[in-house]
Amino acid sequence: MKALDWIAFLIIFIGAINWGLVAFDYNLVVALFSWGGDMVIKVIYAIVGIAGIVALITKFAAKE
Repeated sequence: MKALDWIAFLIIFIGAINWGLVAFDYNLVVALFSWGGDMVIKVIYAIVGIAGIVALITKFAAKE
């Protein structure tokens, strides 16, 4: 599951950068994906949320 951990980390990192930019009134996701409409933006946010859940589960999962 090493690859899944890195993918989740990368997505969470990008999401964190976006939230940092939102503090300065700039939403990177909207700027990059506004061509696709609200549904594409919602899917991107859902992917970031799922990555966060995956990261939490793998962080606290029992290590063998």
